[in-house]
Amino acid sequence: MSKKLIITEKPSVAADLARALGGFVRHEDYFESEEYVLSSAIGHLLELACPAEYEVKRGKWSFAHLPVIPPHFALQPIAKTETRLKLLLRLIKRKDVVSLVNACDAGREGELIFNYISRHAGTGKPVERLWLQSMTPQAIREGFSRLRDGSEMHGLAQAAVCRSESDWLVGINGTRAMTAFNSKTGGFHLTTVGRVQTPTLALIVDREDRIRKFKPRAYWELEGVFVCAAGDYRGKWFDEEFQGKEEDEHARADRLWDERRAATLQQKCLGKPGAVSEESKASSQLSPLLYDLTSLQREANSRFGFSAKSTLGLAQALYEKHKVLTYPRTDSRALPEDYRPTVSTTLAMLAGETGAKAQDEGLLARYAPFAQVILERHWVQPNKRIFNNAKVSDHFAIIPTLQAPRHLSEPEFKLYDMVVKRFLAVFHPAAEYQITTRITRVEGEPFKTEGRVLVNPGWLAVYGREAQEGEDGNLVAVATGETVHTEDVVIAAHQTRPPARYSEATLLTAMEGAGKTMDDEELRAAMAGRGLGTPATRAQIIENLLAEQYLLREGRELLPTAKAFSLMTLLNGLGIPELTAPELTGEWEWKLARMERGAMSRDDFMREIAEMTRRIVDRARSYDSDSIPGDFGELATPSPKCGKVIKETYKKFQCQGCDFSLWKIVAGRQFDAR
Repeated sequence: MSKKLIITEKPSVAADLARALGGFVRHEDYFESEEYVLSSAIGHLLELACPAEYEVKRGKWSFAHLPVIPPHFALQPIAKTETRLKLLLRLIKRKDVVSLVNACDAGREGELIFNYISRHAGTGKPVERLWLQSMTPQAIREGFSRLRDGSEMHGLAQAAVCRSESDWLVGINGTRAMTAFNSKTGGFHLTTVGRVQTPTLALIVDREDRIRKFKPRAYWELEGVFVCAAGDYRGKWFDEEFQGKEEDEHARADRLWDERRAATLQQKCLGKPGAVSEESKASSQLSPLLYDLTSLQREANSRFGFSAKSTLGLAQALYEKHKVLTYPRTDSRALPEDYRPTVSTTLAMLAGETGAKAQDEGLLARYAPFAQVILERHWVQPNKRIFNNAKVSDHFAIIPTLQAPRHLSEPEFKLYDMVVKRFLAVFHPAAEYQITTRITRVEGEPFKTEGRVLVNPGWLAVYGREAQEGEDGNLVAVATGETVHTEDVVIAAHQTRPPARYSEATLLTAMEGAGKTMDDEELRAAMAGRGLGTPATRAQIIENLLAEQYLLREGRELLPTAKAFSLMTLLNGLGIPELTAPELTGEWEWKLARMERGAMSRDDFMREIAEMTRRIVDRARSYDSDSIPGDFGELATPSPKCGKVIKETYKKFQCQGCDFSLWKIVAGRQFDAR
């Protein structure tokens, strides 16, 4: 009897599929039923290898052997999982197995894992694709009822292989070229670079460089204290002619850069009468969008200090092990337009109407009132902000499944709670405010006072904000035509601050926009396709930089090391923007996304990558280690041997009159000429 072989990415997923489909008998490392044979990989079983005729040993990493651009790549088994690979190859070659089902994770990496296994096996058997958004038994059975033809995944498979091969070409050639450059004067100085990780590092080094070079500037703010019949209130002076930041990022309408002018304004207004004008208008604030992986990682880092890697691990466990969240490795923040019935059923589960039992009854009880209100008031309506096919890629936003949570650890519950509250909030109406802007004019000088009163909490109720808290936002009333008295004018002295160091939360935002600062969620979503890496890979990129000792964690801050600064000096001096300009790397990610959609060919992409690889090697080959241009200084102290000036070069501080020199990096610490 003919059978289909199902290959999953992990053993735990194979076990879930066996339970959901039923009728399987377990053998040592695979399951079998009358219809299927079911087994799994253990993550990646094969890796790219350079054909032997193109490979050189590490000790021979010199420019004579670069660039390495083989016409094709070989695949080699990963030693620790080779036994599992042999099992899969044996199952694939079974005569009763007539076709394969790719049940690896539904994304680029899962496609690559299966693609490599199939290619290594040399099988021509037809392939179908299981594409799951959720790991509940019902979702698994539905997935098998509508398996996709393998040919539908051609674009995704091509993009997966191109991403892997381009990372190999740039990483291997870049690393060997920079290592060869740094080893010219002797020794072996391993200098790793990567197509995505090095531009990410460039963001952090650039920020740290700005912090080190920052010089604080003094400024002053003026605040008036005004007395009226109903009490007193404060207002801040501002420049009505302020046109924006222009060339000065620290410029603000309420900042004065001259202390004498602040004192003059103080004297001009103190004790004088003021005329009041007011404008009041309604304002609303929509809930944030549903989570994709990056926004979930960003907020979990800000709120709980979870690393991007930890958040991904927790979300994966909530998806695979507990089955309470949908697929987490997504870059979408919307749901399919036909998903409204499923959303209503999920809300019914959260409202306690489906009989689903959580481990802690109080856990679902905290969500029930909000879920009930959404259902009773029919708030699940067509809404392009929530249900939008154009904004759904391979996977939709992260939302709760129909499964009630049981046996969650504390960190798992924190993440689950974030997702559920966001899910409930997005169906609630906007929060409504009444915003009052009061201008008090004294001797022609304007002072601004703003009040913001919460009128209707809307979605904020999900987060415990039922109404205006205290008197904050309520302004002391001033009668129409009433003149107020300027009782005091306070001058506050401040200094500008350097930009903050990156945390994982802010670095993820920067990676998403390829270094461009974007506070607007909608704009960030539009830019996401040109970011550094993908939601699924960003956590590992950060971890790799930490492992390579280019970064250190200090609390929640990420600090670049001397090794990181040295690498950026080298790459900038050599003029290799392909490895230092985040926006250029963002373009590569955009091209891979186009390939997934069939809008770019694999040959065109790899030809461009090969050209870039040659440029990187050629730039490194054309310089001597002391001739790299850069922002180098000189020491204030002269040479102890001859008294001449000591100048900084790429690697050393070198006397201009004798052979005295100092290495710039000693024991991992970098000396600075300044």
